[in-house]
Amino acid sequence: FTCEVAAMVNEVERRRWNDELMVARWPKRERFTDQVVPHVVNALQPAAGEKVLDIGAGGGKLSLAIAEKVRPGGKVLGADISDGMVNLATGRAGEAKAKGVSFMAADVQVDKVPGGPFDAAVSQFGVMFFDEPVTAFTNIRKHLKKGGRIAFACWQGPEKNVWFPGPAVGPFAPPPPPATPGKWPTGPFALGDPKRTRGILQEAGFIDISRTPKRLALWTPEDSVADEAMFVLMGVPENKHKEATVAMNAHFDKFPRRADGLLRFELNFQLFTARNP
Repeated sequence: FTCEVAAMVNEVERRRWNDELMVARWPKRERFTDQVVPHVVNALQPAAGEKVLDIGAGGGKLSLAIAEKVRPGGKVLGADISDGMVNLATGRAGEAKAKGVSFMAADVQVDKVPGGPFDAAVSQFGVMFFDEPVTAFTNIRKHLKKGGRIAFACWQGPEKNVWFPGPAVGPFAPPPPPATPGKWPTGPFALGDPKRTRGILQEAGFIDISRTPKRLALWTPEDSVADEAMFVLMGVPENKHKEATVAMNAHFDKFPRRADGLLRFELNFQLFTARNP
């Protein structure tokens, strides 16, 4: 790919995930999603000696959990569009003295990553950010061995995930740019419609597609979900930060709050599994 073409692929998400502010607040966000890791590992069923590709590996916690399961002899490669996330994950792997796990910056929508073919691909909330999902899942499938499998978690629809403060803060942000022809809108709920997601996987050539809805309740600080950094990332003008803060506080006031300040949120996500013919 030429630099010009590469810049057009997932351009919005490339900018967003490489923002230093996004990377800096990621450990807060993980407090919100860490409980999902065991569910993804269970859906994948990694075995000793397998090679696994983790897509949108973020801070690397899923990759590290899978690396434990594929020992001895297995390998995990975590790929992420964000250099900052790759650095975070690499640092954590070093601190944990983890073996058989590495991380690299790549956009798995179009890039060919080294180390394949893989026994399995996996993702936790990383595959909703492809602006050409059929292209992306086709590329992922091409990284798999014949009979190789994929397992990933994505959110159910926004109506099931009322913790999301986007509707509360959105009125203070500039409207998103119109979608480029041939591109799909990206975002946390881009794969929320199970029928559409199943269709994407089928069109990408996967078979034996299965979906399992899941619900988790947890108590966590509200800044695991959002804080004022969200205003900057959403492009809320500084003169509207005060109003946006009032709206966000009103949003969080709808949730049960414990004496220690933690809020109760319900996470409704879904696990998809499929196989390369």
